[in-house]
Amino acid sequence: MSKSVEIKLESLADGSISERFKQELSKVLANIADPNTEAKTTRKIAITLTIKPNDNRETAEVSISANSTLAPHKEVLTTIIMDRDNEGKPAAAELKSGQRGQTYIDDDGDVADDTGNKIRRLY
Repeated sequence: MSKSVEIKLESLADGSISERFKQELSKVLANIADPNTEAKTTRKIAITLTIKPNDNRETAEVSISANSTLAPHKEVLTTIIMDRDNEGKPAAAELKSGQRGQTYIDDDGDVADDTGNKIRRLY
């Protein structure tokens, strides 16, 4: 064997590097298309070759991996109101009206209390 490098990246391990890259790129593209992530967040694909030679340095085991760093999902915020029930135990419900104790018109056109329970229909 000559002293030059005779290994081609595209054919190493029967093309595993290319296959792993395509898998991670698919994840990155799906993450970019997801409206629940920040559009401008940088995504990354890292391909790692770990080379472990044997004791006599005549052969080496090569491990190939690919990992992607994706944008996390956007944070979703809500507000809960807290109180105690009739037995004095802590109780909570999601605040739907925007203000504790305030009624509002829900998406169905009904009047609802601050936690979204329907009070009456308007029509």
